[in-house]
Amino acid sequence: MKIGLVSDTHGYLDPQLPVLLDGVDSILHAGDVDSQVVLDDLGRIADVRAVRGNVDPDELNLPPLLKVRFGNVQIEVLHQLPVSQEDLKNWDDASALEKLNPERRDRFLESFDPATKVVVFGHSHNPCLVTVGHRLFFNPGSCGKKRFTLPRCFGLLEVFPRGIQGAITGLEGQDKPLPASVWLPVGEYGDVKAKES
Repeated sequence: MKIGLVSDTHGYLDPQLPVLLDGVDSILHAGDVDSQVVLDDLGRIADVRAVRGNVDPDELNLPPLLKVRFGNVQIEVLHQLPVSQEDLKNWDDASALEKLNPERRDRFLESFDPATKVVVFGHSHNPCLVTVGHRLFFNPGSCGKKRFTLPRCFGLLEVFPRGIQGAITGLEGQDKPLPASVWLPVGEYGDVKAKES
């Protein structure tokens, strides 16, 4: 099963996305949609579900959080995490964790449903793909119009019986590299550290 992940479109659907997302089973939008037209256009590609971002109007009637299940994998989607992406990256680094606050990390992880294997989020426009506590944290970045110096990109999540493969794809030439793809074992394999490829 293949799931397209987008975020921070801000009322703009990149014309490349219908081709690049062709064949996905579902699309998850992590907020700052800003337009019903974007949701309608994504809905022509595949079933789309979205959460409310900080700029989304009430008329879109989007929930702040979604929990969805694809096969044996539960995914939580929200717009903004209560911690920074830098914290996530540091918590993913076992050598750095001892110098950090592991209790804060544990409290953060406990804020999610224990069944959740993937957390999809947005807001920062900065793509992120890391594992913390045997859970994949996935910010597909912004696929709206270029803002700041951040890359324009989207994500793909493939769900297999034995694991999850996450990858980020750029929509234009990138000044800096995008996060590496990640494989996260699930089920009886879920206690194994995720591998980057």
